[in-house]
This record gives sequence, structure tokens and C-alpha cells, in this order.
Amino acid sequence: MVGSTSLESRLDEAAAADAAADGGRIGTLLQSLDDAGRRAAALHLHRRMCTEPRRVVGRALAALAEQELAWTTAESDLLLARLLGRDSLVSPYELEQEFITLMSLALSAAERAEDFDRPRLRALHLAADGAWLSHSNEYAPLKRRVTALLAREPRIGPDGLPRHVLDGLDDYGPAMRAAHPELLAGRGTAAFLAHCLQVGQVRATKAWRGRAAELLAETEAGAELVRRLLEGIAAQPEHHISDLSPWGMNWFGIAADTNTCLVRGLLWAARDLDTDWAAPLIGEVAINAGTGMGGSGGSCRSQPLTTTAVAVLGEFDGPHGEQAIQALARVRTKVRNRTVLKGLAKAVEAVSARAGLTPSMLRERGVPDHGLDARGMREEPLGAYTAVLSAAAPGVAGLSFLGPRGKALKSAPKAVREEHAEALKPLRRALKELRTLLAGERARLEEHLAAGTTWAAADWQRYGIDHPVTGSVARALLWEVRADAEDGERWTAGLPERTGGGWALAGPDGTATPVGPGARVRLWHPLRAGADEVAEWREELTAREVRQPFKQVFREVYPLTPAEATTGTYSNRFAGHVLRYGQARSLMTERGWTGNHLGHFGDNYAAEMLKELPRPGELPLSEGVFWRARFFVELVDAGTRGDGVAELCSTDQVRIERRAASAGPRGAWDTAPLTDVPALVLSEALRDVDLFTGVASIGAHPDWRDRGADRAYGTYWQTYAFGELTESAKLRKEALARLLPRTRVADRIELTDRFLRVRGDRRTYRIHLGSGNILMEPDDSYLCIVADRGTAARGDRLFLPFEEDGGLLSVILSKAFLLADDAKITDPTITAQLRRGL
Repeated sequence: MVGSTSLESRLDEAAAADAAADGGRIGTLLQSLDDAGRRAAALHLHRRMCTEPRRVVGRALAALAEQELAWTTAESDLLLARLLGRDSLVSPYELEQEFITLMSLALSAAERAEDFDRPRLRALHLAADGAWLSHSNEYAPLKRRVTALLAREPRIGPDGLPRHVLDGLDDYGPAMRAAHPELLAGRGTAAFLAHCLQVGQVRATKAWRGRAAELLAETEAGAELVRRLLEGIAAQPEHHISDLSPWGMNWFGIAADTNTCLVRGLLWAARDLDTDWAAPLIGEVAINAGTGMGGSGGSCRSQPLTTTAVAVLGEFDGPHGEQAIQALARVRTKVRNRTVLKGLAKAVEAVSARAGLTPSMLRERGVPDHGLDARGMREEPLGAYTAVLSAAAPGVAGLSFLGPRGKALKSAPKAVREEHAEALKPLRRALKELRTLLAGERARLEEHLAAGTTWAAADWQRYGIDHPVTGSVARALLWEVRADAEDGERWTAGLPERTGGGWALAGPDGTATPVGPGARVRLWHPLRAGADEVAEWREELTAREVRQPFKQVFREVYPLTPAEATTGTYSNRFAGHVLRYGQARSLMTERGWTGNHLGHFGDNYAAEMLKELPRPGELPLSEGVFWRARFFVELVDAGTRGDGVAELCSTDQVRIERRAASAGPRGAWDTAPLTDVPALVLSEALRDVDLFTGVASIGAHPDWRDRGADRAYGTYWQTYAFGELTESAKLRKEALARLLPRTRVADRIELTDRFLRVRGDRRTYRIHLGSGNILMEPDDSYLCIVADRGTAARGDRLFLPFEEDGGLLSVILSKAFLLADDAKITDPTITAQLRRGL
């Protein structure tokens, strides 16, 4: 055979001559070559046709495609790779024009090679059939050949799998092949996984699931295989994916198209396994696939996998239905994609309907106990030592150790770390899982507080206060009890206290109200209580130093104002603020608000943020009214970063919308007059907006002016930084009134209408209770101090009843302690400011 370089030169010369004189030099040259030479010539001409289409080259390729050449798998793969994917040589437009010519040779090679690139051939087939050549008579014969080729039994490789199963178009496939070689080589594995590849849609058919169950039963270690592969995708980091769409490009994700189909099949196969791990693991897959880059945002690492996982969870019933509800609840706290959330709502409704319970009831019945006993503890002997996994009020997970004589140790002793390292691993995993579970339970109970849910006493005791995990959160909260229906709306509040016969609620005056079998129980909310009762409970919890899992007793309330009654359908209470958009957006996402981003890659100049508000957990989905809040924000400053994301935004109206439950999930939302909105619904919606404003406002940042930003927003900054107090600031003032007399600087501080006034040795200062910003007397000059959050609480060991407002209570106290002892300040950036104006 002639050397390839020489052959390529001769082919190019022949093609040029034929193009000029329409001769037959290429044909003559090809006839002189042996089989290997003709394949080499075909590869060269095919490359020329990809980069510089010419009629004479196309005719030569068509002739070569008719010949039965001994193509190798590598040569077949090369021809297909030139047409599609990361290393393709032809653009989508050029491929559309020359598809028949280029594809004919690639298809001929695939038919005669020992194996071929199935994913790429399938992608080319779908692209042509769906867009370009579906009505072309020339394409019909090719289509029949492609269909027959894809139906051919795949060749099994040395590792027991066909090449296209767990392929290398992403990192997931190679990682699984490397991690589980024995499982993948087991009996029946190849047939089962090939069957999984057929699931190209969200839902698998009944026939597919039946066949999958048969194949899985014939597969060696089938259930373990499904579990390990799903664990792999649940932990798969995002990475560059090779997209086989002709119009696509490399993108970040966790699985390419072929492995996405495979995992979809695995998810449906897991649904039909009677195991305790299936539903929780499917939930983890949904979370990893459903969260965006870096684990947050409204995009998905893989929306197809997320929607499938959510749909699969919606098919569970019986004991596993409770696990599915728990998994769906975790997905809801993490995933922000609107399409996924719509599917999630349908899945929750489906599981609940089959169980004959509301979603909330089913969810609380599925909370695992992680092996904790009635004390909220689980003890594991490790030689002479004992490891103790625990959940303690107010919902804090811990892993501690006891010595041989029962002495508590601060950390795992050396003997345990060295001699029982393997036994420690599952305990540390359990600690991590317990922390996640407790965070979910705190969020769940706070939703019930906002919704006004009531429980039958038996359910409250079994699934709440007595539960080893949920109880650690519930026992730090204030509850109300109504003895029976004849009591009407007469509720009695108290902290849970165990009695000989069950539970009672202890009041601040020492009385205890038993929770009888026929009673109803609900979480206490300050909006329903009188001012005296609220003050009494705040004093009681401060005196006892009870730290609640979330703001309950010190919760801000927002009754309807006369101005809002006048505007009718919207509230301007928090309009006109300038917020740092990134921080505000993060808070909104954390609190369950969804909406498009501001900036060039979002809604650009304006956006609407939506949150469906909690509703009573005992209310069936077909009854009552659903409520949601709509919060308007506008672009103020696109920033200079060049990433298309807003830097500053301004706030506008808040509206409340309602939808009758009887209208179903697709019913229309109508704007409700604020006078028709339940007080609890309005208060909780406005509380969120106050949080966004209080934490993310540029007026709450003491270093804003020093960056020169006040040139554009100086009036707003001054108004917010030292203006009237919001509800959260008023609550902060009330807490300080209780805390300050207990501090070492009590004789140097006093509360005024909007400020904490501090008398130092050098000057007297006023710290604004809403922003934490400082003015110095007598000329009201501004003092910029960026404090270490929490220093006051640590330095004086001062109990802080709450810090859910961005830590501003601690910041104000920190500044107060610093300025009361200002003679000891040595920081030159502060002392220079103190000398100013003197």
C-alpha cells in the first residue's frame, strides 16, 4: 500500500484534475488500491468533504460507500465523530446540505465494523428525522438502514458491558465503570442496563416496568446494582458534558443524553423494589440533579433527571409513601426550578391521595428516628468508650463520647479514632443526616406556625412532642391547647412539660394545663395574643434563657394598616428601598420565593418574586383557599462586573393572590383585597419582605458611604440608616431593653426613640436600632465601624433570644461594648474618626 501522505497528495491532485476536466482520475486511483488503501482514501476524502464540500469528492465517497470494505471500529467511530459532537468538522448548516453524502460512508463503515458509536448514530438519526430530511426520498433508505443497525444486538466488551452503556460522554459513566467492575460484570447486568436505556421520557410505560422487573430478577445482585449506580449520580459533581445535538455545545451538568436515559430507567426500576433505601435515595438524586450550578439557583444540573425522580417519588404508596413525602419535602427546600416545583406538587398530591391523608399529615408520619430512643439519644459501644448520637432542644444534633467510667469527653479519644475508625464512619454520616433532618423539621414546624395548623392531641404527642427527632424541636416551642370543641376559641398557652399521664403546657405563672385525649393543639403566634401576654412570654423566655429553634415568641407581626386598607389590593409598606441584589436574592431563595433574575440574562429591568404561603396542614388539598404573595423588584444598577447580573435593585408593591382549592392546581390566581386576606397570611408575607429589606438594604451597611456609593443614593442611605424603626427594629429595641440592665456597661447606655445612646470616655455615640449605623455627638458626625458579629454575646456571655435578623442584635451590642470603653480603642481607622470634629 502507498504511504498515507503520498496517497493524500495523489487524491488531492486527482480531485483537482477531475474538477477542472470532469475526468475519472479519482476512480482510476481508487481501483488501484487494496482494501486498506481504499479505507484510507475514504477517510481522507470524507475529511475533505466535511471541510470543503466538492461534487467530485462526493461522487467518489458515494462509490466507496457502496463497497464492502473491512472497516474497523476505530475508523467507524472517527467518521461519525466528524459529523457530530465536540470534535466534529462540519457545522450544522453544512451537515444539513451534505448529510446524505457524509452519512452514507459513515453508515457503511458502522454496518461492517465489529462495533459502532450507538449514541452518536442515534443522535444523527433523530436530528435528521426530526428536522432536516424527514420528507426526503433520498433519506428513506438511509433511515431504514439506521433503524436496522440500532436494533442490532450490541457487542459485549471485555468488562461485560456494551460500549454505549455507561459511556464516556460525561464523567459519570467512566466513574461507575471504575468503581463497580464486579457488579457491572455480573450475570444479566448488560441486558438490564440496555433496557434502562430505552426510557427517553419522564414516565416509563407499564410494559417497560414489567420487563424491567423480569430482567432485574435475572440480574446478579440486581438491587445492589441499582442502588450503587443511583448513589453515583446522587453524588456526581457538575462538569462539562459533551452534547450530541448538532446545534448544541459543551455545557455543565451531571450526565449526557445516553446516561440520562439509563438513570431514568434505574429510577423507575428502583420504584418497584421493596426496599427502605429507594425513596430517600431517589430524593437525593432529585436534589443533586435539580439544584443549579454550585447547588443553588433556578437552573438544574439535569432537569430531565429531576422531573423523572420527582415523578417516581409520586408513585410510591404504603409505608414507602411516607418516605417519598419526606424526600419530596427535602427536594422542595432545595430546588427552585418552576417546572420541577409544579411536578413536585402533583407528586405530593398523588401520594397523599393514595394514603388518604393530607400531605402534611403524611409527611410528619414519615420522619425517621435514626435509632434514637425516647431521650433523643443513641448509644454505640466502641470498645471501652461509648459514642452518643443525640438530638437536643432546640433541635441541635450532636455526637459525643463517654469514657470508661461514664465521664463526658469533648471529642473522640485517640483510642476510638485509631481502633474503631471504621465504626466511626457510619456514626459521622448519621450525624450529618440528623442535622439535615433537624433543619427540615425546624422549617416544617415554622410553616405550621405561619399557617395556623391544629393537631389532634394524639397525633401531636406521637408524631411531634414524643418523637425523638421532631420532639427536640417541638419541646422548645410555645404551644396552645383547646380542651374540646365546646371551648370554642378559648386557647391556653404554655411550654411543653411531661407529666405522669402524658403532657401539659406550663404557663409563666407556674400553672399547667393538661393536654387531654380530645384536645386540639396548635403553635402559639404573637399575632393572636394580646400585648400583655406577648410581653409576659418574652420576659419568661429571656429569664429562662430559652433559645427557640426559630423566631416564635419574638416574632414580628404586621397587621393591616389604614394605608393598606386604602390602597386596597397592594401594600407599599416596604416600597422604595435599595437592596444589594445578590444578598436579597439569596434570602428570597432561602425563604421559598421564586422568580426570574434581574439583569441581562433574566427579566432585565423588572421581576416578580412569588411565594405560595403555608396553609393549615390538616386541610385537604381540595378544600379551603390557597394564598401566595407577589413581590415586585426593579433594576437599579447593573453593576460593572459584566456578568449580566444586577448589583442593586429597588423594592415595589406586595400583592396577595388567592386560588380556590376546588379549582384544582391549574385554577387561576386572583389578586385579593388586603381586607380579605387572613391576618396571619398577610403578616407572614410582609415579615419576609421586611427581612429582605432589613438585611440587604444598602442603608444597613456601615461601609457603604466610605466607598463613594452615597453620591448616587445618599438621600436614601441617610433616610434608612437613621430613620424610623421597622417592626423588626422595634422588636430589637424591646429585646435590648431586657438585656442591657444585665450588662457590665449598663450605667453608660440608654435607649431613646430610635437609638442606643452610649457614653464613652472620648465621646458620646448613638447607634441606630434599625441599621446599626453610628452618629457621634455633638455634631452627628458619622462613625464607620464594621464589627465582628457576635463579639458582644461571646465577650459578656450574654444570652441573645434571637439572631434571625442577620445578626444585627449582636452587632449593636458589640458596638455598644466597644464604644463604652472607647479609651482602649487603638485601631487607627477608628481613632482617626473619633478625633474628627473635636
